Amino acid sequence: MPLLDLSHTIEDGLITYKGLPAPIICDYLTREASRSHYTGGTTFHIGKIEMVANTGTYLDSPFHRFEDGKDLSELPLTSLANLPGLVFHVPAGQRAIAPDRFVNADVAGKAILIHTGWDRHWRTDQYFEGHPFLTRTAAEYLRDQGAALVGIDSLNIDDTADGTRPVHTTLLRADIPIVEHMTNLSALPDTDFVFHAVPVKVKNFGTFPVRAYAVL
Repeated sequence: MPLLDLSHTIEDGLITYKGLPAPIICDYLTREASRSHYTGGTTFHIGKIEMVANTGTYLDSPFHRFEDGKDLSELPLTSLANLPGLVFHVPAGQRAIAPDRFVNADVAGKAILIHTGWDRHWRTDQYFEGHPFLTRTAAEYLRDQGAALVGIDSLNIDDTADGTRPVHTTLLRADIPIVEHMTNLSALPDTDFVFHAVPVKVKNFGTFPVRAYAVL
C-alpha cells in the first residue's frame, strides 16, 4: 500500500520553535574509532543527539500540559496508530480556524489533520509569525464529537498570543493527542487513508518527535 510521509526531517541546527534550542547531532563513536573494537574491515557508527522534545514534527501527550496526564509511555497504541483520517483544508490567509470547518463531517474516532499550507514557510522567519491556529470553540467541538487525534501543519495548534493555550488544554485534558509541525498534507486525499504517529515510549515525557505517515 502507498505510504505518504507527513514529517519534517530533523537535522543538526534545526530551529523548530523560536526560543527553543536546535538539536546537536554528532558522533559518539566514529567508524574510524570503532575499528579497534572489531575484526578488520568491520566498523560501526554510533550517533549522539541532544535536543529538546519539541523538535521537528512531534506529538503532544496529556502530560505535556497536565502533571497528572498520560505521558508518552502511557498512551495506548490505539490512540496513535491505525487511525482512520480526515483532512480539512483552510484557505490561505485564514488564521483562526472555527468549528464550522468541521460541522459537516463525522470526526468520531478519527485523526483530524488540518491543512493550512503553513509548512511552506518551514525553516524561514515567516514560519514563526502569524501562523494559523484552532480556536477554543473548535477544540471543544472536536472533543465533544469524539476526535481521536488532531494534527496541524503549523507552528502551533494554539494562538501563541494566548498564554492559556486553550486548544492544548481542551484536547489534552480529554486524552486527545496533538501532532504539530506536520507537512505534505496537501498530498493526502480528504478521506480514505489511515494515519500513524507513534513516538518512542519514554516515561515522564510529554512530547517527542514522530515519523507521522499515512497509508493510502
